[in-house]
Amino acid sequence: MQVMSYSNVLLIDDDEDDQEIFLLALRDVAATIRCTTLASARTALDLLDAGELPFDLIFLDLNMPVMTGQQFLSELQKRPIPNEIPIFILSTSSDPATVSLARQLGAQKFITKPDNFAELKKILHDILNQHEHT
Repeated sequence: MQVMSYSNVLLIDDDEDDQEIFLLALRDVAATIRCTTLASARTALDLLDAGELPFDLIFLDLNMPVMTGQQFLSELQKRPIPNEIPIFILSTSSDPATVSLARQLGAQKFITKPDNFAELKKILHDILNQHEHT
């Protein structure tokens, strides 16, 4: 079943290993989706403000230096950036208070980073097929 309508994904994560694993998994699941990776939420916010990053879907880590994922979400709410862009938290945290705060700040889904590559591929497959553009 190949029903993916996302074409341009942004991953914001300061961990280069996590970026590489995400890109490999995404390529295995949906080779035609373009993925941009940024190590800084501050940089992502600046580029989004400038209108230079038109994304269909954003994956966001929470624990980053300079600007955390929560700060990014909070700042995003203050801007006229399209709210219809789904934001998925992809974090090592699974603390209920952290999950709740992320949801309150506009994250559509909270995903605890899986321990293995196959599980990450399954998560990406499910997201890309359940949350189609309409």
